[in-house]
Amino acid sequence: MTALRTIVAGEEWWRPIPRGLPRDAFWILAGRAIRSFADGFTALLLPVYLLELGFDAFAIGTIVTCTLVGSALLTLSAGLIAHRHSRRRMLLAACLLMAATGAGFTLVRDYWPILVVAFVGTLNPTAGDVSLFLPLEHAALSQTIEPRRRTALFARYSLIGTLAGALGTLAAPLPDLIAAGSGLPRLTALQLMFALYGLIGIAALLLYRPLSSAVEAPAGAAAPAPLGPSRRIVYGLMALFSIDAFGGGFVVQSLLALWLFQNFGISVAAAAAILFWSSLLSAASYLAAVPIAERFGLINTMVFTHLPANFCLMLVPFAPSLPVAIGLLLVRAALSQMDVPTRTSYVMAVVTPAERPAAASITAVPRSLAAALSPLASGYLLALTSFGWPLVIGGALKAAYDLLLLMRFRAVRPPEEAQRRP
Repeated sequence: MTALRTIVAGEEWWRPIPRGLPRDAFWILAGRAIRSFADGFTALLLPVYLLELGFDAFAIGTIVTCTLVGSALLTLSAGLIAHRHSRRRMLLAACLLMAATGAGFTLVRDYWPILVVAFVGTLNPTAGDVSLFLPLEHAALSQTIEPRRRTALFARYSLIGTLAGALGTLAAPLPDLIAAGSGLPRLTALQLMFALYGLIGIAALLLYRPLSSAVEAPAGAAAPAPLGPSRRIVYGLMALFSIDAFGGGFVVQSLLALWLFQNFGISVAAAAAILFWSSLLSAASYLAAVPIAERFGLINTMVFTHLPANFCLMLVPFAPSLPVAIGLLLVRAALSQMDVPTRTSYVMAVVTPAERPAAASITAVPRSLAAALSPLASGYLLALTSFGWPLVIGGALKAAYDLLLLMRFRAVRPPEEAQRRP
């Protein structure tokens, strides 16, 4: 127990930025912060901008779909070729593509050129995890720190991304304020925000430029293929993570808010308050996951925090009153995201250094695609009945994922856990 206290205190898990953070890790976290900020406002402004250009709902939908598909393919491609290239150079190239994406959306106004920019660019309309930068940053961060501090570092990575993205959404009203205060046309003010997105890409390049050779795979670790000895582990995790994401798609925030509107008649302000506090609890849970994982292990932390969260979700439709439903949702929020930094840390731990970019992209992209399938079914169920079947089904699928993950991977321990426990 004394050793545990020493480790936890040394990690300073409660600090947003721990002392002694490696310089390379600091630059990557800073880059993550400003990119998430940019994703936050562009995710909200993209449909507004396209409407201002005169596109109809169908055209906007195809452009958004192209950004999603393009982001997924870029993420997967980056992971599959990164074992042959410098991670630092690939990050710099990604920043240049981000800058070009901002310039493209600022200057191009016709449908087909915008569609091309959306497909090949870095714009992320969901402000989510799938991004060209993801496999490169995950692999680079894993190289900057010793294994026992890896989970704490990824907790900061998740926390900073969440908070910066939230701040970015608060910047979304800026075009209207600029237009009202300066007399500029609203379209011009919106274009300025996409120009800002491109400039943030340049700023990220300046942050990644000082990265040292420490972010690269160790000398002699180059592999002839993206995945080698860990292929079976990565594909197994990919399948299980996709089940979890498919279940999560049944309870995305917009559909959860719709269910609350239907069943309790709450106001938009009340729904926003519930989601706001849920987001804060989720963000705090990233840091809380660190000492729990140190004590109980990554897989146990992922499963035994996620499982009760999913039981809470399944109980929400049976809640006799709004306060009970809110209580269950807040408990779920406090527990359900502890698996985010632990999941990333686990994937990076159980593969070789050269396989890390491929493992990050292969486990993230199918997860994102799976999550895009279930909202349609969820909306159909909510149209049939006011009972919260999507919450029950989503919670059950995610609970099944927890149990399957425990059965399949409990014995596959990260090196630091295998050394610590017999």
